[in-house]
Amino acid sequence: MVSKETKGMLIGFIGILIFSLTLPVSKIAVLSFNPYFIAFGRASLAGLVALAYLAYKKEGMPTQVELTKFVVIALGVVFGFPIFTTVAMAHGSSSHGAVILGMMPLATTVIGVLRFKERPSLGFWLVSLLGAGLVVLYALLKSSGSFTYIDGLLVLGGISACVGYVEGGELSRKINPRTVISWALVISLPINLVMAWLTYSPEYIDAGAVAWISFMYLSIFSMFLGFFFWYEGLAIGGIARVSQVQLVQPFCTLVAASILLGDSLTAMNLIFAVLVVSTVILGKRMLVRRV
Repeated sequence: MVSKETKGMLIGFIGILIFSLTLPVSKIAVLSFNPYFIAFGRASLAGLVALAYLAYKKEGMPTQVELTKFVVIALGVVFGFPIFTTVAMAHGSSSHGAVILGMMPLATTVIGVLRFKERPSLGFWLVSLLGAGLVVLYALLKSSGSFTYIDGLLVLGGISACVGYVEGGELSRKINPRTVISWALVISLPINLVMAWLTYSPEYIDAGAVAWISFMYLSIFSMFLGFFFWYEGLAIGGIARVSQVQLVQPFCTLVAASILLGDSLTAMNLIFAVLVVSTVILGKRMLVRRV
């Protein structure tokens, strides 16, 4: 019989596969669109779909406590992550960004511990630090030993996402995960619609099929459907445990970048992929208790 933790990790992994295309697809989109239009426009389209979903399901209005949580989620995954990472993709490579965002599992665990009563064991922390250390080492090797302005944007984007992940994952223990991301998108919809209109340019209508398909993917999959799986996985398996699945996201993104953008997939990429995936397997065996 599959344990709740294993089930949570498997469901969460589907979400990570969807998210892993975000950076390379964003890189394609910024060739035709302003990065701010992408960030606000994708959230606007996702918000309209989410509004239709809530109406179809006849979901009731959120409570005041839930509304506050939805605002925090929106600040993290609707505004923070899309804006920071899309601007970064206008100037940097998706392959490099993928590795920097490999810090997210540890950040998610730390935020989860601070925000809620999850208590990972010492072994779990050591394995998480090992995985994060491998990602940092990779980043330094790829950028001649220094962090850049682009790295800073990606770190801010990653932290924003982790805040939204933790709050959304915890709230998904109490209400439907699909409802969680839907309300986060809907309450931020007025701002996104206004900003999308202000950043839109008439020339975008002739951007081409590839650009608009990329935009649609970022809206429907990265901003909406991916969270169906991710939040459900976090709710079922626990934030600290399931967040470690994110460690494989950089390398899924590297593969996607090699296919979509023609980025080279080197031996070093593959070696680090094997090492990082190994930390996920080890992390799953470490104790995480909930007080």
